[in-house]
Amino acid sequence: MATISKLPSGSWRVQVRRKGHYISESFLRRGDAELWARTVEGKIDRGEPIHTRVAAAKTFGDLIDLHRADLADVGRTLGRSKAASLDFLALRLGALKPAELGREKLVEFGRQRAKEGAGPVTVGIDLGYIKTILSHAAAVHGIIAPTEGVDLARIALTRLGLVGKGNERDRRPSEEEIDAILKALESNPRQFIPVARVVRFAIATAMRQDEISRARWEDYNPRTKMLLIRDRKDPRRKTGNDQRIPLLSVSGFDPCALIEEQRALVGSRGRIFPYNGRSIGTAFRRVCRTLGIEDLHFHDLRHEATSRLFEAGFTIEQVALVTGHKDWKMLRRYTHIRPEGLHALAASRVA
Repeated sequence: MATISKLPSGSWRVQVRRKGHYISESFLRRGDAELWARTVEGKIDRGEPIHTRVAAAKTFGDLIDLHRADLADVGRTLGRSKAASLDFLALRLGALKPAELGREKLVEFGRQRAKEGAGPVTVGIDLGYIKTILSHAAAVHGIIAPTEGVDLARIALTRLGLVGKGNERDRRPSEEEIDAILKALESNPRQFIPVARVVRFAIATAMRQDEISRARWEDYNPRTKMLLIRDRKDPRRKTGNDQRIPLLSVSGFDPCALIEEQRALVGSRGRIFPYNGRSIGTAFRRVCRTLGIEDLHFHDLRHEATSRLFEAGFTIEQVALVTGHKDWKMLRRYTHIRPEGLHALAASRVA
């Protein structure tokens, strides 16, 4: 007898256990699930071969599709970064059979990625996702997909310096660079998005580019000067990591005043900064290139904001309430206090 259950995604999973066989599939409609179950049970009784998406999974690309479908079945969505990585791996390695993803092939893949400009962290992430796909297929579906080759390739590529930890960035823009960027953005008649205001807001709040673009009016409390950031990035939790942060005006920019400027521009419904995050990043890179400012990323503004909070005299625990970091080790990576800033801090304490 088949077991049919509704998944959190709204789809229907059907499981058939009959005469020593176990087969499962998922369908959008219950009627399709019931029809499939009756058909499969009949084929088992008649001894006919059964074709399912698991049985049809022959290539690494098929395993990626299977992984995506399984996550969708239980209501889990892929993050943008993981989805892009899986798309890339499907393009580059999707035609290979799992058994062909051995040490030699993966070392070759890693070398090629490095030649294309991928850094040690990126190559390591690629290997991690390859192992995830193979392990998932073996653990969930019993598909023969060995992972020993991935482990050996990681060892080899690590010793070659092609896999490893990334270098911690310590790039802080100078006051002159920030002033030049803001002036250039505001004087550009073709710049319809108020990127200069977004830059100021990023320095004032330590928020990431996508967090700024997702912030909504209903999450802002002007009376308490608090903002709720929904699903804030956390390596341990992909969703549900909501955090309320105080909007402090200690960085040289007043975040609440910037929000009120947005209210006059876009109204008070929907998103506070209703712009595509990628467009903001593109505009930021373009102005840096035009001004000849090298090696400055939009994400470096989060470093700048964090450092300014420490320079304003806040403690580790207090700064973490703004940045969302869970421990000092992670927070330290975003902190680059200028030595000359200690003079102002010392003066404030004396006063």
